[in-house]
Amino acid sequence: MLVFVVLAVFLTGLMVGRTPEYLGKKIDSYDVKVSVLALMVLVFSILGFAAWAAVGPWGLAGLNNFGPHGLSEILYAYSSGAGNNGSAFAGLNGNTPWYNTTLALAMLFGRFVMLVPVLALAGSLGRKRRIAAREEVFPSGA
Repeated sequence: MLVFVVLAVFLTGLMVGRTPEYLGKKIDSYDVKVSVLALMVLVFSILGFAAWAAVGPWGLAGLNNFGPHGLSEILYAYSSGAGNNGSAFAGLNGNTPWYNTTLALAMLFGRFVMLVPVLALAGSLGRKRRIAAREEVFPSGA
């Protein structure tokens, strides 16, 4: 949630022309970069493996439904794997060596690799001192 809050505060600050700040701490370029990196790890672990499964023979072999529904089955399986659930639609045979391996890698990236930039963001925000409220700062809450 911290990643999305930092990105929302940064984008809102850009839109209104004010300095982005969250909880009295200025959001700088490093914070935005690690937030985007955390988000991209999740996006690439879902979309990268889903794209690979949608065009590869091993990924297509597990489908019972082809076309848009088959693509949604693949996307759901990798989204669920990266999002800590690990379920799949009934039409996808996920118990194949291909899906077992790639879903495990998606879980690894979604759970653990994504934590590295999130911890870097938390450390960066933790090191910063609180600054007093000013006129040019966009108010973002407490």
